[in-house]
Amino acid sequence: MDLLISDVANKEHIGTSVTLRGFVSNIRKGKNNVFLMLRDPSDVIQCVSHVSDKTFSEVSKITRESSLELTGKLKEDKRAEGGYEISIDDLKIYGLAEPFPIKKGHKKVFLFDNRHLWLRSRRVTSIMKIRSSVFESIHEFFRNNGFYEMQSPSFVGGSVEGGSTLFEIKYFDKKAYLSQSWQLYAEAMVDSLWKIYTVAPSFRAENSRTWRHLTEFWHAETEVAFLDLNGLMGLEERLVKHVVKNVLLKNQVELNVLKRDQTMLKNAVEKPFLRMNYESVIDLANKNGLKLEYGADLGADEERVITSKLDVPVFAMNYPIKLKPFYHKPDPSDPTHVLCNDLLAPEGYGEIIGGGQRVDDKETLINRLKEDGLNPDDYKWYIDLRRYGAIPHSGFGLGVDRLVMWICKLPHIMYVVPFPRTPRRIYP
Repeated sequence: MDLLISDVANKEHIGTSVTLRGFVSNIRKGKNNVFLMLRDPSDVIQCVSHVSDKTFSEVSKITRESSLELTGKLKEDKRAEGGYEISIDDLKIYGLAEPFPIKKGHKKVFLFDNRHLWLRSRRVTSIMKIRSSVFESIHEFFRNNGFYEMQSPSFVGGSVEGGSTLFEIKYFDKKAYLSQSWQLYAEAMVDSLWKIYTVAPSFRAENSRTWRHLTEFWHAETEVAFLDLNGLMGLEERLVKHVVKNVLLKNQVELNVLKRDQTMLKNAVEKPFLRMNYESVIDLANKNGLKLEYGADLGADEERVITSKLDVPVFAMNYPIKLKPFYHKPDPSDPTHVLCNDLLAPEGYGEIIGGGQRVDDKETLINRLKEDGLNPDDYKWYIDLRRYGAIPHSGFGLGVDRLVMWICKLPHIMYVVPFPRTPRRIYP
């Protein structure tokens, strides 16, 4: 059986011979001994070969990031990282590494140019493990609550979030675009399945160079029949609480590697989220030093100020109609606003979810399309959904990368994606 470091680095295996595979993350060579740190997906462990050992000459050849298999006896050593050490008895080198280009002190641009190698670092590995837990938890939440997982096309013929952010591509002899969201197709599927979700990439041609934008990002989206805005926010809150709770349970080692203060994460699990209408959010922003007028849109800078002093996420609700796309349902009690919400993460991280109740009336939808400068003929099939037995329904899109960024408390969204895509980066 293949064993990982975490399987054997315990008191039960002290004095026994173990075999491990991994990469050499660090190495110290002396005249009489060689110490190397072996890394696998689970942990790191110190290994040693002394000048009197038969393996010493071969171990002395090893370079940083070489891949190998070693066998040796495990002993307890409180001076070693992790508290255990292996005395090497046998060794097999899979790949002797050339001088490794990544060292301490490299700037961010260099590290992302060498992302294919930087992924090996313990810090990045910890982020990727947390990311995996987040994706697992999202699927678990929806499946445990009776949702069907569905998929929609990546090639689309129209806009969801705005024509200026569409990636246009040639589709044989036609013009097509990469999907910004599954939402319009989800609204067709929800009529038959009622509770659906997807986890898939979305594409936005935003020439934004902010700390929270990517041109390709992962979306967890859902659409639910017969659900109003209030019920939708309850669903969003339960999902985020479930994800954060699972990370706290499964990823303590990784959170500690990242030196993440977990107070805010625990608050998100234990405390109710705040709910504030748009005007109250503007008032809060201005109390924190901004000078915003009612009707102003909220971007990354504004949301950073708004959430910097909050200790739990907050729902910003019922934005002015001019700030939101055509599919949001106007508020029956105030048609100048729509039934929508943005869920803003605390600590300055801002929007992680955008959602709302959908327009379920044909004439209202046609008027909203025209108001947004869109041609209703391009959305005939979408309008059909209002012609034939329309139902009230709501949905949201969670930016999974943004959620991971907040959970890990990272300074830029590029850190949470294995190979990030931005307006300036498509390599490696």
